[in-house]
Amino acid sequence: MTITNLVVRADTLVVTWADDSTTSFPTIWLRDNCPAGLHPQTHERLLDLLALPALPVLISAQIEGGNVVLSYNDGHVSQMPVALLDAHRPGQRAQDAAAIAPQLWRADMTAATVPRHAAAPIMLDDQALTAWMYETAKFGIAIVDHLEDQTSAGVDVAKRIGFLRETNFGTTFEVINKPDPNNLAYTSVALPLHTDLPNQEVPPGYQFLHCLANEATGGGSLFADGFAMAEDLRIETPEAFRLLCEVPIPFRFHDRDADIRVHEPVITLNNAGEVIEIRFNAHLAGIFDMPSAIMPDYYRAYRAFMAKTRDRKYRLTLKLKGGEMVVFDNRRVLHGRDSFDPSTGFRHLHGCYVDRGEYASRLRLLARNVGIETVA
Repeated sequence: MTITNLVVRADTLVVTWADDSTTSFPTIWLRDNCPAGLHPQTHERLLDLLALPALPVLISAQIEGGNVVLSYNDGHVSQMPVALLDAHRPGQRAQDAAAIAPQLWRADMTAATVPRHAAAPIMLDDQALTAWMYETAKFGIAIVDHLEDQTSAGVDVAKRIGFLRETNFGTTFEVINKPDPNNLAYTSVALPLHTDLPNQEVPPGYQFLHCLANEATGGGSLFADGFAMAEDLRIETPEAFRLLCEVPIPFRFHDRDADIRVHEPVITLNNAGEVIEIRFNAHLAGIFDMPSAIMPDYYRAYRAFMAKTRDRKYRLTLKLKGGEMVVFDNRRVLHGRDSFDPSTGFRHLHGCYVDRGEYASRLRLLARNVGIETVA
């Protein structure tokens, strides 16, 4: 947006924009963000903020081309791009191509309506990659199909986004029925809806589960939008919602080689009060240790959320086939499975994780060349 007027005050620059709105930029902010204070190659800030006076005194400002030229009483002159001032108005966040608003879903998401994208275009074309990543972020889940019959095929798709997240289970993992399991995923028993590794300081972000074989009787995959369940709980039982947001509980995984534990709440909010993370795994929840005075109320809240994970109004059921891979936000979408009979056939999923930060970074890079608006 263009600038129509500048008003100089000793400690503030008041900018009037073409739509007649105004923005006040404190002089300390203007000096702190002067382009001359950045390294020319890395664009990292070199300026020592403590070398500036607490209130730099602005004496003049004028528009020259695409810049606002600012002069200070200490002789410093800044060339501030109009685009920079427009994009970083105090009181509002800069636009972020990775800030994709979640679209909540319940049982209206079905095997027929879940977003579905073919693997080959994702691997070859940034437009297809962007479309798939955008939809996966929006709904928290999508299926990639027509993968080759090899474990590397799903990993290659994940690596189109960024680095894989390594955990105590390795960089990749095999979801098969094992004779000596250290996790219930490596058995044939039913798994209630849960998020993976809530015991980690930062649980993995996006999970990739590539189905190589699913011939056994049973073994359907279950999913639910944890954000939708949390928002419904917020409306229906506000006190339960508050307790799940405010009271941390212990999560722990331990075997012969690891003992990883944290205290965190089931629901995490951002500064705007929006749900940004769900940690729910009844198998990895430790012994509750909150004060006894609130424990009965907390159990009621915890059970209320658990009841939603059993309610079919939230459930998406998929029977993955060989060559299909489900990709979902592990910190939003809960997943589980029905029990299966390993004597009736082989069931093999190959998995890996990519953290949310890597995912967001890739979306921003794609937006420079492809444009998120082309798939919105």
